[in-house]
Amino acid sequence: MQFKVGAKQTTKMLEQDKAIEVYVARDADPRMIEKIVHLCERLSVPIKWTDTMHELGETCGIDVGAAMAALIPDEE
Repeated sequence: MQFKVGAKQTTKMLEQDKAIEVYVARDADPRMIEKIVHLCERLSVPIKWTDTMHELGETCGIDVGAAMAALIPDEE
């Protein structure tokens, strides 16, 4: 499994029906959170919450914070 990090990439993976799960940081911009939560609910994709963008960045293996990320299967 791998992560696609950021609002644009997460939205793209949801729209392409590739996201297995979406991770969202509670301290991200509320407007971004609202949009992605509605999309996840509409597509029945589970959401996992992290407390901070920094924590989510670490989870994704990057050195900066991340507002959201989509977990997708490894590409072949």
